[in-house]
Amino acid sequence: MTLDLAGITTKQALHELFKVQLGFPEWYGPSWDGFWDCLLSVEEVPNEIVLVNWQAFAQACPKDMAILRQVIQDFEAYQPIKRIIFSETQANS
Repeated sequence: MTLDLAGITTKQALHELFKVQLGFPEWYGPSWDGFWDCLLSVEEVPNEIVLVNWQAFAQACPKDMAILRQVIQDFEAYQPIKRIIFSETQANS
């Protein structure tokens, strides 16, 4: 699954994208703890998620980008069959 982060420049918007695209439950809100919980509990989370056009988010929210990178690293250590990848290539518009 590819998630296009084009236009995402806030933590709130990023978490809303995750909620909608990854089928997270209604209670999911904009928190990294909630993101972690949903990654582990939502059975339909794909084995591979590719994040494209993430650079604007990284520039606008460097602290949250660092947290996201750490969560991804921890998730991959905990669930080695699943991966979340930052693609350097831009998605086609």
